[in-house]
Amino acid sequence: MLAPWIDPTISQEIAQANDQDPASTDEEEITITGVKEELPQATPTYRVDQTEINKQGANSVAESLRGLPGFAINDVGFGADIHTGTYYRGASINQSVFLLNGRSITTNVNTYHGNIDLNSLPVESIDRIEVSSGSSATLYGSEAFGGVVNILTKPGSQTPKFNGLVQLGAYGQENYRGSYTGSFGDVDYALGYEQFQSASDYPVPRGAANRGPDGDLFNGDSATSSYYGRFAWAIDPRNTLTLDGTKITSRKGLLYFGFPLQRDRLNHDAFNTGLNWRSQLAAGSVLNASVGFNKDYFHTFGPTANVFFRQGRLSSSSLNFRLDHDWQLTRSAQLRWGLDAKTAYLTSETTSNNPTVSQFNEVVETSRFTPALFALGTVQLTPTLRTELGLRQNFSGDFGSSLNPSVGLNWSPTRTIGLRGSWVSVRRLPGLDQQFAYDTVHNWFPNENLQPESGSSWTAGIDFKPSPQWSGQVTYFGSALSDRIAIQATPRNGRTISQWQNIGKVNTHGLELALQYQLSPQWKTFLNYTYTDARIGSGVEKGLQLAQVPFSVGQFGIGYEHQGWQINLYANYFSGARRAIFVNPGESPRDFSPSWLNVDLSARIPITRRLGLLVYLENLGGRTYEKVNRLYQPGTTIRIGLNSEF
Repeated sequence: MLAPWIDPTISQEIAQANDQDPASTDEEEITITGVKEELPQATPTYRVDQTEINKQGANSVAESLRGLPGFAINDVGFGADIHTGTYYRGASINQSVFLLNGRSITTNVNTYHGNIDLNSLPVESIDRIEVSSGSSATLYGSEAFGGVVNILTKPGSQTPKFNGLVQLGAYGQENYRGSYTGSFGDVDYALGYEQFQSASDYPVPRGAANRGPDGDLFNGDSATSSYYGRFAWAIDPRNTLTLDGTKITSRKGLLYFGFPLQRDRLNHDAFNTGLNWRSQLAAGSVLNASVGFNKDYFHTFGPTANVFFRQGRLSSSSLNFRLDHDWQLTRSAQLRWGLDAKTAYLTSETTSNNPTVSQFNEVVETSRFTPALFALGTVQLTPTLRTELGLRQNFSGDFGSSLNPSVGLNWSPTRTIGLRGSWVSVRRLPGLDQQFAYDTVHNWFPNENLQPESGSSWTAGIDFKPSPQWSGQVTYFGSALSDRIAIQATPRNGRTISQWQNIGKVNTHGLELALQYQLSPQWKTFLNYTYTDARIGSGVEKGLQLAQVPFSVGQFGIGYEHQGWQINLYANYFSGARRAIFVNPGESPRDFSPSWLNVDLSARIPITRRLGLLVYLENLGGRTYEKVNRLYQPGTTIRIGLNSEF
């Protein structure tokens, strides 16, 4: 059952229990000597590990994150596209920071899908995913209006282990996974492979996007493969050198925001590698130095009204260097400080044989260097009161420097209740593609005069743990965003074009609820709920909810696990989201799609001690419903598979 680990800050006893690294509980795994790098405690931290991902039956990072508080991911699974949005606390995917093993995997691509395609990120290599906010923006990037998502890959093991999965399902679903971990000498390693494909050619009702002549969804297929490797060398008890790399290849059809009949295809390749040196300089002093390279190739192509052909290529890469020193100054004071430096490169190529836009065929090459200094101090003022103070100094040759502070506070008046609050100043630079690259697919024009988005984010909340079996969190969140970047109709040379502009303000307020209860050693249940009010604060759409952002999402689950047997029932609620574009006749861009409730079932039946039968039943209600603007979920579907652990 998908139930995130919650990091409350109620008491030292609870904090110590939560500070234990999940990976370190396996005695067979090689552990790195040093002090655990704590995330800021003035905001909640949500974690999902590989076990919970498997119980849910998630095939992508998007599906893995969907059940966490704060997230509204409105298109996952069958026919999932890259356009309809992932939102965390009302912030778009471009307004959160995504990391792989602590390294940035942001691509500077905004035109087509945002800086990362979560529906193409597989899960086989994942050990756990951590979601944090508040002062995490000081540590990892001031563009984190929403939060910081860190994807941590599997470590090696001292004893060889193999994990495998084969799974088949409705509408052409096939999934094959395999991973192997082991060690030789002082080196431990992890290797993995995953292949997933789906035809997604299920029946959809009239009015649905991409409904073919036979009444089935058209161009919703996808195929993804990935390779992963990690090697860690324990040089001595104080020093460890780690090299890891991931290669992803994705081929899929596109379904633009509910566009009537879209035939465009997408070839998407990604590569990330990094080298990290971790050194325990002294007791309570740990230094991490890392260098990383990220490459993202995005090629979309297809016909326009079956008459003209156009294509866009975006090749984005970045070289990252990070120096991070975590220093326990005294028993009550800790300082984490360092340097981030990133050089981003972008090559954009647009081609069209449509005579009205062929004049804009071009190749653009550009780059940007953005170093930053950061420092986050944590002081335990009293045994029950802790404060965080952070500064991040960002530098940019194009937009000047900015100093972005953060503050956090948590107070535990009793051993069962904790109060917390945070505030952080944030700023996001325009994407290189938004400034310089013409989009021939959507006919969107760049704007070299764009200014950074800026503002602040804040939280306030309560954590409670009245018993070992029962815990929960309530979090109020908010943000104020100025100079929001979006496409706007713009007069140009006597005609109107669609161009990136700083169009105004967005004010967001919301509430997160996360509850967990252990009914017995075998049974547990959880409830997550998020309310998000993300209102446009200026311009012609002033007062409207942001497009594709629902007011309410909720998740409930109950699960049983004993001696290899598992059964999990979970429900997802979605209140509907504003359609905004590509609506059917008689509908308005201000209309909301209908609300829906989905109930799914997953089970694992042990065949032997190390082999199990997996069964996933999705949408038990059997009703086809509209997931988001004109994109539909099929009726009841089934997946069956085998998984093994040796």
